[in-house]
Amino acid sequence: MAEDIRVVVADDQEIVRTGLVMILDAEPGIRVVGEAPDGRRAVELAQRLRPDVCLLDIRMPGMDGIEATRRLAGPAVADPLAVVVITTFDLDDHVYAALRAGARGFLLKDAGTALLSQAVHAAARGDALIAPSITTRLLKAFADTGPAGPRPQPIDPLTGREEEVLGLVARGRTNAEIASGLHISLSTVKTHITSLMAKLVVRNRVEIAMWAYETGRTSGRP
Repeated sequence: MAEDIRVVVADDQEIVRTGLVMILDAEPGIRVVGEAPDGRRAVELAQRLRPDVCLLDIRMPGMDGIEATRRLAGPAVADPLAVVVITTFDLDDHVYAALRAGARGFLLKDAGTALLSQAVHAAARGDALIAPSITTRLLKAFADTGPAGPRPQPIDPLTGREEEVLGLVARGRTNAEIASGLHISLSTVKTHITSLMAKLVVRNRVEIAMWAYETGRTSGRP
């Protein structure tokens, strides 16, 4: 029997934090093991408890969710934890920064119970989930402002199929949705994603999506 996914929840609004804890604890296979009212305490708690997933609000006093994410999952972290960032805002100025800091998923607080549960399960198994509405808004933001800087080209050229998988990952599709859409097996999707990570020199599918946005590899970008 599989063990429950252990989650730490951080949100400065007690009523929101309590609601998230109740929702997650009611989900089969998920157990909240700690909660914090700010980023600093979330980092301390997560480093001590080593949960499977950290669910962090972006806007918190003292240390916000971006810095907390960087300390728990950033490029300099030797043994990063899985972080899912959650926010109230349809387009938060810090969305991009949170993903760059190492967040494995990004949701809106009105995403609903099912999507929240999916994001936690995805993060726990090393996958990622970004709310489709977030990916759409990210594309618009990047189209308006342009990328922060040039991205390196792949170590080896991408195959046609890898380009297709890249575009679907960038639009927030899950592995199962990619497999169904391209009429390939789930294991083949995972193989393509592993190859993309190696060629693009990125750590996860969120960074794959960001690479696609920044290099104009998505059909959603003008």
